[in-house]
Formats: sequence, C-alpha cells, structure tokens
Amino acid sequence: MDATALLSLKVAAVPASFVAFGLWERLRPYRDDRLTVRLGRATRAGLDRLGRNLGLFGLNALLSPALVLPVTAWAATRGVGLRPAVLTGWTGLLLDVLLLDLWLYAWHRASHVWRPLWRFHEVHHLDETLDATTGVRFHPGEVALSALARTVPILALGIPFASVAAYEALLLAAVTFHHSDARLPPAVDRRLARVIVTPGLHWVHHHARRADTDSNYGSVFSFWDRLFRSRSPTARSPAMRLGVEGRRDRPLTRLLLRPFAPQPRANATAPSARR
Repeated sequence: MDATALLSLKVAAVPASFVAFGLWERLRPYRDDRLTVRLGRATRAGLDRLGRNLGLFGLNALLSPALVLPVTAWAATRGVGLRPAVLTGWTGLLLDVLLLDLWLYAWHRASHVWRPLWRFHEVHHLDETLDATTGVRFHPGEVALSALARTVPILALGIPFASVAAYEALLLAAVTFHHSDARLPPAVDRRLARVIVTPGLHWVHHHARRADTDSNYGSVFSFWDRLFRSRSPTARSPAMRLGVEGRRDRPLTRLLLRPFAPQPRANATAPSARR
C-alpha cells in the first residue's frame, strides 16, 4: 500500500472510529452518569463539553494540513540514512510502527514530567468525562510540538512517510477505543491489555489522582509501561473520578489560553509535572 492510500486510510480512521466506538459506548456504556449526549437526550453540561472537545478537534483538523503533514513529509524525505536496506515491506512497516509508538510513549511521559509540556497536555486531562471525543481533545500547541518532535526519529531512522501514515491511522483508532466509554467483559479487557492499551488501562491514566495520572503512558501498545515500570496497579471502576486532581474543566477559550496563563506553584496534590 503506497503513501497516498495510507494517508487516505488515516483520514478515514477518524469518522470510522467515531461511528464504531460512539455507537458501542452508547449501546453498552461502562458508566451511566456521563455528561454527554445519549440516546437523543442531552444535558447542557454535556453539550458544552462536547463543544469543547469537538472545537479542539476542529482546530487540529485545520492544523494538520497546514503544519503536521508538511513537517512529516519533509522529515520523511530527508532521513540521514541509518535505515538498514533489509527494512522494507511488512517487516519494515512493523518495526516503524513499534519505533513510532515507543517514541510517543517517551513523549507522552515527558509531557507529564516537564512542566512546559504539561501546560499543553493538561488540556487533554481536564476532561472530567471520558468518551470517544476525548481521544481527539488536544491543545493545538501540543499537536504542533508533537509533530515537530517526531521529526527526530523520522530523520534519524529514515522512517518513510507511508509508515508514519499507517501508524497515524492505527493510533487514531486506538485512542478513540481506549478513551471510549465502551463496556468490555473484564476478562477480554485483561487479555487485550497484555498487548494493546484498553479502556481499562487508559481510564486509570485519567484518574484524578496524581499517582495514576503519572502512569500508563502507552498509546497503542501496552508493554512499554511494563518494560519501563510505569504501569499503575489501580483497576478501573465506575466510581473513579476523572480529570486533574484539584482542578476543573474550563470553557474552550480558557483551555486555549491556559498554557500561556500564569499558573501558581503546584501543591502537594498536583501531578509531578506541576511541581
């Protein structure tokens, strides 16, 4: 499959994932108290939240062709040549996907540890209800910084654009899945969690408790957290409070300005990045 076809697959992954997991979480929700639109009924808080999440998604959809795709394409055509000639076809694609996911694990972890990055990433974590739309709720500044940082492994390892597009399609489906409110049988969730990130794992990462927020950093594959000892022992529960410990969600305009606003020094209840 060439780069153009893979790019089309990436574009299609967003609506396909929204439809699949959006229907799943409404027909078989894990929690029944979500502030969102369900079965034709809406709450004002749920609509406001949906507006925030989809507003951020819309801004990032505009940013993608303006910055993310050009930067990625530029890096993919200027690799430094460290890529072995044998890494072609499906073998090369699989290794590229693993390397890109490992890089994202490291970037995600750094976004919790380094305060300037956390200011942008916190916008994602301030969502106090998880569903499929949380998977596309990111500050445009974080998306831009992530795209620029990703040029490092692309340039250093000579990762082709087709591999990046394939990984992006997989990632979009994965983040929609593991942020969703879809109910999985516990045994199935546990088995899947040995390899991929599931809602049971990722909801713990959104737990409004510092020790859990600073854990479970995987995006597609879950074994990075076991390998680097960042997996939380906490189990997901319907009563789990989501969001950022000691903070509440904000309107869209305030979310966009939040990374640039003066912030007080963190207290003992804040995640490590805010110390």
